[in-house]
Amino acid sequence: MRTPARAETWLVHRWRFGGHLEDHLGSRDVSRILYGAIIGLALILELERHPPSAAHTAGLLFGAALAVGLAELYSEAVATEARKRQRIGRADARLIVRDAFAVVFGAGFPMLFFVLAAAGAIDTDLAFRLSKWTGFGLICGYGFLAARLAGFGLFGALLRALAVAAIGGALIVLKALL
Repeated sequence: MRTPARAETWLVHRWRFGGHLEDHLGSRDVSRILYGAIIGLALILELERHPPSAAHTAGLLFGAALAVGLAELYSEAVATEARKRQRIGRADARLIVRDAFAVVFGAGFPMLFFVLAAAGAIDTDLAFRLSKWTGFGLICGYGFLAARLAGFGLFGALLRALAVAAIGGALIVLKALL
């Protein structure tokens, strides 16, 4: 197992992207995006059973992402005021809005594929497949990157990503069979 410093160095040298990836992986956004992606994936799996039109699916995803983001915003605002026992200041408000936006992004990302399908660029079946597998890939990818940053070697990080993949894959297969 690598030390976290060595794993971080490996990751930063391979995928630095001007430091943005390193900053992102060290932020609170990761958990919020994952939370949103899981909600989006669950909605996609349910909608696929009796698929509405691509435009309707895009609208449902947008509405669900917005609702979950607003719930995140409200719950964090209330929790911050209760924890600090004072009104929310600008710095707290910015952080809360940023966290809520990350949830909206994670949950709403699959909407892109359905907007493309509604425009005729791809078909609705492909939009569902892309939505499922990009969400699945995102969840596994974050698991891999987090394991690398936590000091796992390549093999250990792949095992962690495979464990997440097995759980996510089982969910996708189970939902497809039901």
